[in-house]
Amino acid sequence: MNQALQIGPLSLPYPVLLTLVGIALGGFVASRLARASGTEVEPTLTYMLLVGLVAARLAYVLRWHDPYFDLPLSILNIRDGGWEPAAGVVAAMLFGLQRARRQAGLRKPVLAAAFTTGAVLLLGGIATFMVASSAVHLPPLSLSSLDGRSVSLADFADFAGKPTVVNLWATWCPPCRREMPALQQAQAANPDVNFVFVNQGEESQTIAAFLDRQGLALRNVLVDPQNSVGAALGHSGLPTTLFFDANGRLADTRIGELSQATFTQRLASLRAVSQPTR
Repeated sequence: MNQALQIGPLSLPYPVLLTLVGIALGGFVASRLARASGTEVEPTLTYMLLVGLVAARLAYVLRWHDPYFDLPLSILNIRDGGWEPAAGVVAAMLFGLQRARRQAGLRKPVLAAAFTTGAVLLLGGIATFMVASSAVHLPPLSLSSLDGRSVSLADFADFAGKPTVVNLWATWCPPCRREMPALQQAQAANPDVNFVFVNQGEESQTIAAFLDRQGLALRNVLVDPQNSVGAALGHSGLPTTLFFDANGRLADTRIGELSQATFTQRLASLRAVSQPTR
């Protein structure tokens, strides 16, 4: 199943879409209640959102501080998906309640916004979990390496005890190019993980020329000119990185750019679930 809403070249992951819907509905309910009591709630809701975003980012940076502190400017790259949602929700709620204590008319709207947004996220999260609970495995597709050898993608699931990371990318994709150095570093630093770079829609000569220009030394670069892997796994947006456990089952998906920090976090989660079946 596709895990993102595709609108032309824009790929919007469903968790992000769900969050936006929850915030919008929460703001709508709060505004209606505030209007009935003659209270202006929009500034408070805006500040709650900003406080929540900052808190979620800072909490993530502090938890995975080493990669961020090695490259301090990467802290500002919020496109890498590095957030701690729970910290953001708590911070936004505390800020909203503090404002409501000073202005009685804000209490019901603020609580209504928090309850509505929380209910949407909870129900949406349960639905997403139930849909994602069906096992997805590495597809048994035959691809080509850069030197023309035939490689079966499903064979990587046979490497006992080793999880597999599949990165779908293209040379024309800016976020793909930005994350490549982090992926190369991760491949070199994690020999216990299979890394497979499946180029979508391009020829081997184009791919090889790009890697040479960028000075990238990647192993397991595969050519998929028909986008067969993306179609089989339900992903057309790039970059998409899929994390399969040691039994070849899909454990996590990241649609969009990864940084060294967010990749470190995803690999830690992948190792935690990668216990081979005996």
